[in-house]
Amino acid sequence: MIKEKFGKRVQLLRKDKGVSQEKFALLINMDRTYLASVEAGRRNISIENISKIANGFNISLEELFRGI
Repeated sequence: MIKEKFGKRVQLLRKDKGVSQEKFALLINMDRTYLASVEAGRRNISIENISKIANGFNISLEELFRGI
């Protein structure tokens, strides 16, 4: 359940920023298919990659997990 909630949160933030998966993945140095699987809730993501995502949105880890 947490993977799905986290993935939806990432997708929401990305869409709010108005950026495609491909562009965001390039920005944070992550493969687009990996990011897609995170957003779909199929990936047990590492803390390093969680940090990359937060940094890509210019938000704290706390803010990234808000509402999850």
